[in-house]
Amino acid sequence: MFTRVGASAFKTDLHNTLALLEQLQQPQHTFKTIHVAGTNGKGSTSHMLAAIFQQAGYKTGLYTSPHLLDFRERIRVNGAMVPEDFVVRFTEGMHTHITDIAPSFFELTVAMAFQYFKQEAVDIAIIEVGLGGRLDSTNVITPELALITNISYDHKNMLGDTLPEIAAEKAGIIKPGVPVVISETQPEVQEVFINTAQSKQAPIHFADQEWMESSSAIEGHHLNLMLMDRQQQQMRKFQLDLNGQYQEKNVMGVLSAVKLLQQQGWHITWEHVGTALSHVKKLTGLRGRWDVIQQHPLTVLDVGHNEAGIKEIVEQLGHVNYQQLHIVVGFVKDKEVEKVLPLFPGTAHYYFCKAQIPRALDEVALAEMGAAGGLQGHAYPSVQAALQAARQHAKPEDMILVCGSFFVVAEVM
Repeated sequence: MFTRVGASAFKTDLHNTLALLEQLQQPQHTFKTIHVAGTNGKGSTSHMLAAIFQQAGYKTGLYTSPHLLDFRERIRVNGAMVPEDFVVRFTEGMHTHITDIAPSFFELTVAMAFQYFKQEAVDIAIIEVGLGGRLDSTNVITPELALITNISYDHKNMLGDTLPEIAAEKAGIIKPGVPVVISETQPEVQEVFINTAQSKQAPIHFADQEWMESSSAIEGHHLNLMLMDRQQQQMRKFQLDLNGQYQEKNVMGVLSAVKLLQQQGWHITWEHVGTALSHVKKLTGLRGRWDVIQQHPLTVLDVGHNEAGIKEIVEQLGHVNYQQLHIVVGFVKDKEVEKVLPLFPGTAHYYFCKAQIPRALDEVALAEMGAAGGLQGHAYPSVQAALQAARQHAKPEDMILVCGSFFVVAEVM
């Protein structure tokens, strides 16, 4: 419901989740976890960590949201999606409790994931926060480690109007005595994390203070990074199959997490890390992050949809050679579209569209907002019509970018 409808389906406490887990005999305490929050990058970070544990030989659960094509993408073990019959059996078995407790779609999915990870006896599960942190349904675990990627404006109607308010919600996943990694030092929210960590006696690590980028280059389908471990004064080289330049920040968070996990006794070598980072998509099934689906014209899908996400996409465009840029874009109604549209390049041709969900913003309204900001293009009633028009107009040396919403990217797929 939240996926389709938005804020009206959001629950503001953990009561339902705890009630569901009580009926299942607390599956969330039967396996080890890592908890990942943040505005952007938490999905990529979660998949990278899962890939590393898989490569190191651990049976690894991965819980993420939303999905692109298949609900079962949300719940994976060693990259394989939860079987359909488990989803059906679980839902049927919980039917009376669903009637009594009336959980949200997300609350029920979290309970399903924890039950599946218990059944599969995973060694560890990477758990991505759905929204915020403090009151998110996933915040019923005591992880080995918490990781928070970055903080920017998103879901302001639910998480707060200022960055410190949003950060305080994300900091809600910090648990007493459990180390926390912050991927990116942001001056306006740094104190929020430091104060929360101190109050919980949780060791805190700012990854971009522990690692320094020496060089970074996109070559073909890979991002090549040279990073200096400041503490050990040692250079490490990585080749990522997630080739968005914006992954640099996420990688630093992952690497700081790896060092802490090694100290905790997890058998993860730097060779495991290197191999895993170059095969994240294959190991975990990740899609939609600077996802190149065609070469001529170069066609890229990216699920970036808020202010920080679009900034990163526009920055990435600066690393690409093309003659004319064609952008297929649609948003959901609860995004601050008027803040995001001015970030888009004025020289591109736009194909404003609407995903087939109730939450989607009307394509004509979007085109009018775009035009008011100097973005030239036409409105299309569906994603398919917009993509078809972009393909008709694009020459082989042009580029087509699809972005603005998970749902727009999913329909292109």
